[in-house]
Amino acid sequence: EVQLAESGGGLVQAGGSLRLSCAASVFSFDDYAIAWFRQAPGMEREAVSCISFPDGYTYYADSVNGRFTIAGDRAKNTVFLQMKSLKPEDTAVYYCAADFGSCSDYEEGDDWLGMDYWGKGTLVTVSS
Repeated sequence: EVQLAESGGGLVQAGGSLRLSCAASVFSFDDYAIAWFRQAPGMEREAVSCISFPDGYTYYADSVNGRFTIAGDRAKNTVFLQMKSLKPEDTAVYYCAADFGSCSDYEEGDDWLGMDYWGKGTLVTVSS
């Protein structure tokens, strides 16, 4: 059974940084797109960033572009989300998800929330 496990969440002051990790068991990232999502209280889950190893494609939502960086360590089957210049509005539960293929599939119309595998999330709280 595929499992994704997020870690690295916590409480940070506005302007600070955090690095989230998403570790996968069972499968290799080589053929997959790995995405980070977030869901704030009362809000819909939204795609924040994505990296796909088959084609090296990366995606960032406008709200985080320039502040967040996604990267992968294929040897460790782990994807990281480096978050800088954090804002109170970044407060949310952050989830990672994985599916076969490319992030570009989702930018071109596939449903982000239709990704096959999901972690349980890690809470990020940014205080003002």
